Amino acid sequence: MTPFNDRFLKACRGEPVDRTPVWFMRQAGRYQAEYRALREQYDMMTLATTPELTAEVTLLPVRQMAVDAAILFSDIIMPLGPMGIDVELRAGVGPVVDRPVRSPDDVDRVRPLEPEGDLDYVLKAIRMLREELSVPLIGFVGAPFTLSSYLVEGGPTKNYAKVKAFMYQEPDAWHELCGKLADGVARYLQAQVDAGAQAVQVFDSWVGALGPQDYDEFVRPHMKRLFDSLELDVPVIHFGVGSAALLERMQSAGGDVIGVDWHVYLDDARERLGPDTPVQGNLDPIAVLAPWELLRERALDVLRRAGPQPGHIFNLGHGLIPDTDPDQLSRLVDLVHEESPRFLRAEGVPS
Repeated sequence: MTPFNDRFLKACRGEPVDRTPVWFMRQAGRYQAEYRALREQYDMMTLATTPELTAEVTLLPVRQMAVDAAILFSDIIMPLGPMGIDVELRAGVGPVVDRPVRSPDDVDRVRPLEPEGDLDYVLKAIRMLREELSVPLIGFVGAPFTLSSYLVEGGPTKNYAKVKAFMYQEPDAWHELCGKLADGVARYLQAQVDAGAQAVQVFDSWVGALGPQDYDEFVRPHMKRLFDSLELDVPVIHFGVGSAALLERMQSAGGDVIGVDWHVYLDDARERLGPDTPVQGNLDPIAVLAPWELLRERALDVLRRAGPQPGHIFNLGHGLIPDTDPDQLSRLVDLVHEESPRFLRAEGVPS
């Protein structure tokens, strides 16, 4: 039996490790020939709602690369349907909401989430995966602002005009909406952990659309509500894209680990967050498309900037893109494992 690899969990707790753990957001997806073959047979929602298929897709990258964690194959929109929102994952577009939330009456349509009944297929997949995996399994949810962006905009957006206008024009309805979402995803996180997830990540993927003032007024109270309501015995990662100006605010909202994207040097982020806060990141996802020597240089720079103190998980600054070369990615994993010991503190680190 393969020994359990807890390197990722140790790094999340800020404990010394023998080498830097590595995993990738969106590490199961269209860059894999095996995943594309499955998509020829099944749509994404079928893959995400059939426990056996969910487990199979989740396991693909773990079997192909020496990553130190698996992340559940799913989507942040999964809780929205059970909460009364008609949402569709449209190929080439992303989540599309049939009736966007744009008034107080629309907010009344949002129902409480009961994950044990509403999302039992996700929990079944987690239990199946725990029997197969020799690395930790990460569960996840979308943050209230990011989910609200889809609900109000009706789908992906470039300028977030409708969601910001809703915040400004209907602040009471906005806070009610985000409160409902915070409570729902908190229950969903708890259910994932109860089913066997050994770490969880909260994706605030679009929070970079906001400045500090809007974050403080319209987002941080609901993030604190979410994190403060959790009673989990597993690490919680708090991640946002374009969030370089918000790192300290995100840290104050909650989470054990702060995910850092590529818009800030990792050593600057660590200095701002303090030595006791583990970080995750932060290679530009497009750097994986670069010639190997450039990718190698950029990856080593991330390790160097992470510094010798414990508490770093190597990851990209966001998810893998479909053009990623699987061989290049495997080579990157091996590089991090082989080279990271020389960047880590020598004393107290297992050999």
